[in-house]
Amino acid sequence: MTDTARGHNGPSEFLPKLLTVWREGYGLAHLRADALAGLTVAIVALPLSMAIAIASGVGPERGLYTAIVGGFLVSALGGSRYQVGGPAGAFIVLVAACVTATGVQGLILATILSGLILIAAGLLRLGTYIRYIPYPVTVGFTAGIAVIIFASQLREMFGLTLPGTEPGEIIEKVRALWEARGTVTWAAVVVAALTAAVILGLRRVRPHWPGMLIAVALAAVVVAVLTLPVATIGSQFGALPQMLPMPAMPDLTLWQQALPWAASFALLGAIESLLSAVVADGMSGARHRSNAELVAQGVANIGSGLFGGFCVTGTIARTATNVRAGSKGPVSGMLHSLFLLAFLMIAAPLAAYIPLAALAGVLAVVAWGMAERHEFAALLRSSRGDALVVLATFLLVVFRDLTEGIVVGFALAGLVFIKRMSETAGMRPRAEQLETPRADRVVYHLEGPYFFGAAAQLGGVLDQIAEAPRALVLEMSGVPLIDSSGARGMHSLAARARRRGGRLYLVGLKPELRRQLEAQGLRVPEVQYAASLAEVDAALDAQLDGESR
Repeated sequence: MTDTARGHNGPSEFLPKLLTVWREGYGLAHLRADALAGLTVAIVALPLSMAIAIASGVGPERGLYTAIVGGFLVSALGGSRYQVGGPAGAFIVLVAACVTATGVQGLILATILSGLILIAAGLLRLGTYIRYIPYPVTVGFTAGIAVIIFASQLREMFGLTLPGTEPGEIIEKVRALWEARGTVTWAAVVVAALTAAVILGLRRVRPHWPGMLIAVALAAVVVAVLTLPVATIGSQFGALPQMLPMPAMPDLTLWQQALPWAASFALLGAIESLLSAVVADGMSGARHRSNAELVAQGVANIGSGLFGGFCVTGTIARTATNVRAGSKGPVSGMLHSLFLLAFLMIAAPLAAYIPLAALAGVLAVVAWGMAERHEFAALLRSSRGDALVVLATFLLVVFRDLTEGIVVGFALAGLVFIKRMSETAGMRPRAEQLETPRADRVVYHLEGPYFFGAAAQLGGVLDQIAEAPRALVLEMSGVPLIDSSGARGMHSLAARARRRGGRLYLVGLKPELRRQLEAQGLRVPEVQYAASLAEVDAALDAQLDGESR
């Protein structure tokens, strides 16, 4: 039975996907594929985990502890078939601020407490509701995080020397860095630029090569051979340990200081991990169990904290790499953690030669990829309501606070939705399958506003379609508006239909709504537009005639 055919209610919704894969049959061929995928992800995660840890204000070894322990537990217990966990760039600002306020012991305790909160959220089935966060909020939030990550790396990219501690607020940070512009180390600038150029260049000419690892290794060789005056992991942090530490409890007397940070970690971790799981679903055609995923994330955070790590979440970059590398299930994520452990045990001394400017270049590329520039621009063009939500979320995340940006963005999206609903009073979103005389198409009639909540509902309904029709038809003459989350849902439906050998047809769509969808990239041939069901049937008949000749 496939992921999409299974029920998601009752105790089964907490069943780890590892057991699902095992029940489906897991053989040596699957293990070989997962071993290759796990090694590929580990190569990506190795420099990234250390870079995120250093940017967060802790030692690079803690990033590896997080990826090894937390990543293993996320894959072993999670509700997503392909999710890979570890330290995430989205947490850099929060973790750095927590370390400043409570110290490393407070950070570890906050990580463990956030795990307890996530387990409670999963058991209370709150994961079902997190997926309703509107698309403009996630885009604004992600773009804001990208700006913050990039700003956090300016010091190392330019090799600047500051007289005191680097400020946390972005405006004060930029001002302090500008005042220290006379201390630029041009060797660091060259190393950071070289690292970023190698990564981006390999993505174009050799996309399957481990660009990040190659770039960091090349930078380390250049710095060592030319004896450039660039800070390295060894000069800044000393030698890395070659084994995981023994599990230990942090200072529990810090719980009052750590609790607010734990709540922020839990909220951000839940959003980030479930977004990553959704991305994996879209790439693979699987369907994750959101509440099982939250419970697994909670256990992983507790495990990470006990071994001296910090916040764990599902990471989009590593998860997407896992899917593209041919993973067959959670075993690849578990093996990725074991490969990282092997590196720690065998090759940890080599990490001392890694330049900090090179890791800054890695994170600069990560920030560029996270910015979602095209999606941001599309939302600004979409409507004034979506533009307001994405801009408010983005600006609050950058200049105020991550949690505040999410909360305010969600509230604004709710207000925009209420206004839109008031303009279409008396209409309700619903989807019902119609009787059809043809076996090669499935027709659904949509009526009412197609907003972010309706998009999630329709996705769940369509998951129950057992057959793989040549045409998935949405009759939308009764739809008065579509928000950006609904448009994003159309992208997912079109991709799902293509994977199953069919096409998505949108029938009877109002001209202004079609223009809105096309402005967000939903164009032919990704989706087919038709004025009537008869036009769809004519297209299917023509396709059949062409295939029979």
